[in-house]
Amino acid sequence: MRYLHTMVRVTDVDASLDFYCNKLGLEEVRRIENEKGRFTLIFLAAPKDNASSAANRAPELELTYNWDPETYTGGRNFGHLAYKVDNIYETCQRLMDMGVTINRPPRDGNMAFVKSPDNISIELLQEGEPLPVKEPWASMPNTGTW
Repeated sequence: MRYLHTMVRVTDVDASLDFYCNKLGLEEVRRIENEKGRFTLIFLAAPKDNASSAANRAPELELTYNWDPETYTGGRNFGHLAYKVDNIYETCQRLMDMGVTINRPPRDGNMAFVKSPDNISIELLQEGEPLPVKEPWASMPNTGTW
């Protein structure tokens, strides 16, 4: 058995790609437009997973856009996606500077949560050992749900 991908449905391709690629840092690796089925599949990979994605089509995030409008609820019921980052503080600051709410700040130097435009929780974890606890993160409150 081998992990392949996680699929999340999205309602706005541009907003989703802006979040996942421009803000979070994933890269689009392939796209499938299915006119008969009226959907688009967009596969993304983290930069450090690009070689594996090219060779194995895994691990990836599949964004599914159904061309006919639908209302999706329960983003938190899905659970969350998780990515390791090189520096949790720099990543959170960069996301905040681009207008992303840090729902659970990295108070412990190790873990933070943000949400996609479709309310999918994204867990960010520090690569290696947690960074030393520091402000403003240590005293920053949670915002919303995560």
